[in-house]
Amino acid sequence: MDANKAFGAIITRLINKENLTRRQVFDAFSTILDNATTDIQQGAFLAALTAKGETAQEVAGAWDAIYQLDTAKVSLDLAVVENAGTGMDTFKTFNISTAASIIAAAGDVPMARHGARAISSTCGTVDMAEALGVDVECSADTVVKSIKSAGLGLFNGMSSQIHPNALGRILSQMFFGSTLNIAASLANPALPAIGVRGVYAREMIMPVAEVMTEIGYRSAIVLHGQVGDSGMGMDEASICGLTHCAKITTAKESDATKITQFTIDPKRLGIFSANGDDLKPEADQRRETQRFAGLMAGKENSARKDAVLLNAGLIFLATGKVGDLDQGIHQAAVLLESGKAFETLEDWVSAQNTDPKKGLTTLHALV
Repeated sequence: MDANKAFGAIITRLINKENLTRRQVFDAFSTILDNATTDIQQGAFLAALTAKGETAQEVAGAWDAIYQLDTAKVSLDLAVVENAGTGMDTFKTFNISTAASIIAAAGDVPMARHGARAISSTCGTVDMAEALGVDVECSADTVVKSIKSAGLGLFNGMSSQIHPNALGRILSQMFFGSTLNIAASLANPALPAIGVRGVYAREMIMPVAEVMTEIGYRSAIVLHGQVGDSGMGMDEASICGLTHCAKITTAKESDATKITQFTIDPKRLGIFSANGDDLKPEADQRRETQRFAGLMAGKENSARKDAVLLNAGLIFLATGKVGDLDQGIHQAAVLLESGKAFETLEDWVSAQNTDPKKGLTTLHALV
């Protein structure tokens, strides 16, 4: 059968709500990454798979293809941690996950992040890092050196240095949430086994948690935050409503993983904000970057600060550095208010850079 017709037959199966095996999805994504079928069929496959609803095996198959065929391989002898979101959520916030990762790194958690430029928001993870002075187009080896020396590094998911073949091409043309948002965001060269991951819809929590166990995560929290009763949500833990979570844990004795669900109520934590407007990014990117840098320098005492402390606290909880979320939030507050978080930001800008002096000049001009 002609290759395009064979690929079309796979799309038809998805339209008919048939599930595919992990291997079948691996083969289909390999075809997409190789650009071996038409653009229309590539988009149709992604849309049909998303509309059907992905199984854990299907997302794992997509991840297999992206990691094996289009991801730089690195050597990093550290138990690294990742925090990230899928994007494509309905309530757009400032870069909460980036701020949380800096605080976690300041607390001796080695953070190996994997992010992208903005697709559905005004300022993505990579955009913010670049605006702060980080070299986001550097090699994977430079990111590894940054993780080792500064405790934090960012792999640019849309850079040919990290995904040399096709991922940037595909992501730059997509403006809807799909399996690719999940699988591609998980294709971290450092292969972390610990993480905190936000998803764009509550119904994605358990499927993503199941995928993460399939690809090797041993301890993780997958979450989706609500914005009051608005029906909107974020791929971050929320201070404006409940956050629904799934926690992955691995038993030391049997090496078996289990997934348990829980809910975070910001009212119980004393950080509830009825108005989420302060969490929205500024329309002007320069102003947004200044606010972000000011927050990391301890100059903001607002809903933004509470949101960052909550999300950083979850990283400490996922790593086992604290016994409960209250302790995690407290530890995050100490690191931010002592100035250690900003020092870590400076270390990161300096370490992940081909021109550290220029990067630090960019950062210091913001505060």
